[in-house]
Amino acid sequence: MPVSPPTPRIPPLNALRAFEAAARLGGFALAAEERGVTPGAVAAQIKSLEEEIGASLFVRSTRGVTLTPIGQRALPAFVEVFDSLGQAVRDLRQDATPHKVHIAALPALAQLWLAPRLPMLRERLPDVDVSVTAMETPPNLKRVPFDICLFYTNTTPPGGVQLGSEEILPVCVPALARKLRRPEDLKTVSCLTDIAWADDWKLWAQRVMPEADFSPDGPVFSLYSVALQEALSGAGVLMAHKSLVLHHLRKGELVAPFETQVPLTGKITMWILPSRHHIKILSDVVESLKQSGSVF
Repeated sequence: MPVSPPTPRIPPLNALRAFEAAARLGGFALAAEERGVTPGAVAAQIKSLEEEIGASLFVRSTRGVTLTPIGQRALPAFVEVFDSLGQAVRDLRQDATPHKVHIAALPALAQLWLAPRLPMLRERLPDVDVSVTAMETPPNLKRVPFDICLFYTNTTPPGGVQLGSEEILPVCVPALARKLRRPEDLKTVSCLTDIAWADDWKLWAQRVMPEADFSPDGPVFSLYSVALQEALSGAGVLMAHKSLVLHHLRKGELVAPFETQVPLTGKITMWILPSRHHIKILSDVVESLKQSGSVF
């Protein structure tokens, strides 16, 4: 009577993914953020994996975790496997819905740069269905179901194209601008600040009035669009990213009370993950948005 050997048991996929994410990112908290679970869940999954294989993968300490030699040797293969799995899922989604494009974008760029261009995109590419998700940091396109990233970057990533440079400058409604005769007058008005770009005021002031020891006095916002709306309502002077307020400057709703514009190192950049699928549609979207740079 033939006897079938037992099939070796593969550890749970979630435990393997938890190990790979924690090892690649360097910590349980970062892995939890990427996986959308709690650090405790990641720790428990990794602990169960260690118990199953009979060896420690991380050294725990009060300063965090570090990989053991076994974990170090295992990591490259797991990264390659999960990258391949992520690409396979992307290809499957793209084959199933070839005309759907998912864009991940910085919230301010999504609302103030990309959204006004979507009607143009629909007109040029009527068969393409574009979805937009706002997020603070670029996602790993190898792991998540996004096709295109739109963020400020200091360098151009592989598969990327720069869509425009960026300058910062104070802007406000015309009535408030008439009260500002020199940069030092900014000390007498409310200065609006976006918390993610709080250093922009300092950067501009160092160029324009280096001896003035200027510090902006006014409310701070976690959403750039809210800060912009407050500027439009006359609540104060906003240190603006020019590309995000250009529409309002051209309409005269906002004006720049001072001529100096300070260039930023970060540029508006869009990139895709090269793939054997979907590449023509993605390239068409990127090229259309690239050509729209001077339109708005």
